[in-house]
Amino acid sequence: MAEELFDVEARREGDAGTGGRETIVLRVHVQPGAGRATVAGRRGDALHVRVAPPPADGRANAAAVALLADLLDVAPSALEVVSGRTSREKRVRVVGVDVESARSAIADAIDRSRAPTGRAGAPGRRPGR
Repeated sequence: MAEELFDVEARREGDAGTGGRETIVLRVHVQPGAGRATVAGRRGDALHVRVAPPPADGRANAAAVALLADLLDVAPSALEVVSGRTSREKRVRVVGVDVESARSAIADAIDRSRAPTGRAGAPGRRPGR
């Protein structure tokens, strides 16, 4: 389930003005050098994402942050890679997210990653048959 992929951080004193939004720390496995940015499903207890840029100069991290910001409907500035900057396994803090919306968005993205594409040549399909 999507809720196994992130932890909700405890509210700190002074966080009352978030309008019902929370801070989560999402576990992410980033695969750089892919053809395009996409959620590829789960990888253990992490969300598996593919991004186009190589890992040089933090470009893969920036692409992963942009993808996650779009997925969770928050500004990229609301995300911070808190561990794993030079690793494929990362922890990304997301501030100001609705936890239920995050669960739903992540679960939907994982479901879409499992759906057949319907393209010729896709696994399980034989051209001309």
